[in-house]
Amino acid sequence: MFNIFKKKQEPKTEIKEVTYHAFGAGKLVPLEDVPDQVFAQRMMGDGYAIELTENTIVSPVDGEVILVFPTGHAFGLKTEDGVEILLHLGIDTVELNGEGFVGQVKQGDKVKAGDVLTIMDLEKIRAAGKLVVSPLIFTSGQQIELKKANQDIVSGETDLFEFK
Repeated sequence: MFNIFKKKQEPKTEIKEVTYHAFGAGKLVPLEDVPDQVFAQRMMGDGYAIELTENTIVSPVDGEVILVFPTGHAFGLKTEDGVEILLHLGIDTVELNGEGFVGQVKQGDKVKAGDVLTIMDLEKIRAAGKLVVSPLIFTSGQQIELKKANQDIVSGETDLFEFK
């Protein structure tokens, strides 16, 4: 009868455990060692990088593709729990105007960890004088501590870092 005095209950949201996977194979590089000051100084957020040794780049998480840069060298992803990630493939690769990248997803696509985002032609990118060190940045503010810094990793590997 007096429902107007009852406290309104907020809808319950399920918090999902998110597993983060390596987006490619190569050497895990601490962000401060990335040869680009914007990334090394964490101006866009914390994260890590992989010095890639294989051409296939996969989604590190289940989520949504919220950005595909027109040149195909960068992707924005958002997990179900709201974490936003920027994958920047190579250093100064925007200057290649899409050469060396064959995108497999578009903005708005739902992806699962391991789904192919793009294929990079590492030889072509290196021949153009670009580095294949590729940062993953948590643009929504999370901070991490690497567990496997400067170690070789395989695509899809987990337990690379922990949140601080």
